[in-house]
Amino acid sequence: MFNCFARSLIATGALALSIIATPALAQSVAGEELSEDAKLAAQLSNPVAALISVPFQGNWDSGGGPNGDGSKYTLNIQPVVPISIGADWNIISRTILPFITQSHITPGPATGQTGFGDTTQSFFFSPKKPAGGWLIWGAGPVFLIPTGTSKPLTTDQWSAGPTAVFLTQKDGWTVGILANQLWSFAGDSSNGKVNSMFLQPFLSYTTKKFTTYSINTETTCNWELVGNQCAVPINVTVGQLMKLGSQRVSFTAGGRYYVSRPVGTAEWGLRFVATLLFPTGEK
Repeated sequence: MFNCFARSLIATGALALSIIATPALAQSVAGEELSEDAKLAAQLSNPVAALISVPFQGNWDSGGGPNGDGSKYTLNIQPVVPISIGADWNIISRTILPFITQSHITPGPATGQTGFGDTTQSFFFSPKKPAGGWLIWGAGPVFLIPTGTSKPLTTDQWSAGPTAVFLTQKDGWTVGILANQLWSFAGDSSNGKVNSMFLQPFLSYTTKKFTTYSINTETTCNWELVGNQCAVPINVTVGQLMKLGSQRVSFTAGGRYYVSRPVGTAEWGLRFVATLLFPTGEK
């Protein structure tokens, strides 16, 4: 447990120190004259940007299951909708609805399952202007809704907890961290209660041609497990913003490797994302 969580903390700490120690990043981006595409590219790296977007994120993971020969494909449908609540604040709704196809992941005679998983719904209350001219942040509640269509794909429980994100952007760079914690409060807990944390430090750079290079971890910790409780994948991706007719779209591809994982978790994976963008006119 300690080694797993320590790796996550080291990654988080390194990115946090870069926020504090790099003066060039700790400056406001307000007032800079950016093209619409440059604004969109920056907003894509900001989880609480005032941008309507619909990402379709495909993840293929290999090496999981009780015998290490499992595979899992997850298509996350992730609409993001900002809602203005006055001159100074937005509510950012972020939804993750997974559709899962997996094989040899769960023990027993049924070797494969296909269907929807549980939905994660987050609401971030976020100021429209960066704090101190440089710190972008949002915080609010997160809910896990038992929308899974079969037992291996759902917790069968309602869960809730806090979520928050902090980041800063300057000269194409974005650095920050997003986290949440969920506890179950209702439903069928026969397979164990939900007590899980998600921790995502992230770093990205966007070029003048709107190509974005990103690295992050997506640490998930199940505090109910005995032994190694945290899966720590390192994700490396490259994305490109472009236009298809009048529609702006971002395409992203990359891979990941699990530097720490509980028994039965995947060893490595691939990611492909197509994101439809609908600018609101706000930064």
